[in-house]
Amino acid sequence: MSKTGFEEELRRSGKLIYTNVGDSMLPLIRQDRDLVVIEPAAGRLKKYDVPLYRRPSGQYVLHRIVRVRAEDYVLCGDNRIRCETGVIDGQIIGVLTAVIRDGKTVSVRGLRCRLYARLICAVRPFRAILRRAGSGLRRLFGRSGTT
Repeated sequence: MSKTGFEEELRRSGKLIYTNVGDSMLPLIRQDRDLVVIEPAAGRLKKYDVPLYRRPSGQYVLHRIVRVRAEDYVLCGDNRIRCETGVIDGQIIGVLTAVIRDGKTVSVRGLRCRLYARLICAVRPFRAILRRAGSGLRRLFGRSGTT
């Protein structure tokens, strides 16, 4: 399905299932391996929801809400450091309800996914530090792990 058909498919069938492109939502969503299930958003979204939205450039993005403000949302990919601000309800196409991994459907409303969302948001301010530390350790010890 072409990306231009996302809104059409969601209106027609009430559900959108596709393979995500990119690594911004790792480890929750693996590029070209997992399928995402998007359903229409019912009203204003909440912190930890993962909306599919369209940027003014036309690019489709699937990122997590880390803050709900009066007029917009602050979003960040689970594998990203920088947040995106100014995303409004009119840009949101739908919301992630499940991930299909290795043939099994995992609801994002389940306890494990809800705990994961809280954890990933809690460590977000420390991601840059953790990445630099990991990079330094790889340089020090080498990628192969042998000395």
